[in-house]
Amino acid sequence: MDRREFTASLVAGGCAGMCVDLTLFPLDTIKTRLQSQQGFYKAGGFRGIYAGLPSAAIGSFPNAAVFFVTYESTKSLFSGYSATNLAPITHMLAASLGEIVACLIRVPTEVVKQRTQASPSLNTYRVLLNTLQEEGFRGLYRGYGSTVLREIPFSLVQFPLWEYLKAVWWMRQGGRLDSWQAAVCGALAGGVAAFVTTPLDVAKTWIMLAKTGTSTASGNIPTVLYEVWRSRGIPGLVKPESASMCVRALRRASNHTNQNIGNQGSRALV
Repeated sequence: MDRREFTASLVAGGCAGMCVDLTLFPLDTIKTRLQSQQGFYKAGGFRGIYAGLPSAAIGSFPNAAVFFVTYESTKSLFSGYSATNLAPITHMLAASLGEIVACLIRVPTEVVKQRTQASPSLNTYRVLLNTLQEEGFRGLYRGYGSTVLREIPFSLVQFPLWEYLKAVWWMRQGGRLDSWQAAVCGALAGGVAAFVTTPLDVAKTWIMLAKTGTSTASGNIPTVLYEVWRSRGIPGLVKPESASMCVRALRRASNHTNQNIGNQGSRALV
């Protein structure tokens, strides 16, 4: 990847992520409250659906930019394998590395965002201060492991499927693919990946929202999944599925559309 392509991926990926996260924020709040241990209505219901927005706004651009730069750089590094049967593995590796790096930025903002979403009576600044006072800087990274373990399976399903759907559509149209068609492919791939990883998403939310010192706060995913199953049964693991699928499918569709448009615009400017 040359400097021009790097800049294009950085700008396009960051802008796409910021636009999508801010647009879908109310749905994301509803998803968080559905997944929370205290339950939807105790977590705020439909009140204050923009609680935590500043945290999302601050982390959105750098998080998305870092992911797409890592993803595109890794794909470029292994470009010699893109036309072979190893292409899906290349996409999986690129997506996994992208998530691991991006989570270094995403998790602190996600912790503050989700805690504010589940406690709408507090503002983002107060939640940040409370986290630092009670847990220190490490508290901002609570749930890093569970987030990575959620995002990697999601990406292992979503990105190869997205690339495959695009390739099939591209071939059937004689070498042409519009942005809206890439968005449809992204929505389908994102919906399937969200369906598969919803239990991990629930576990991640419980870990981030848990009170300090509890077994849930330890971040042991099998233990948390067992706690969810014991207190809520199977529905507790899959009930937020529709909300999760909706949010993540729309996010991926919008993300890929904005990135495609942004890449074209950025390359014209750099």
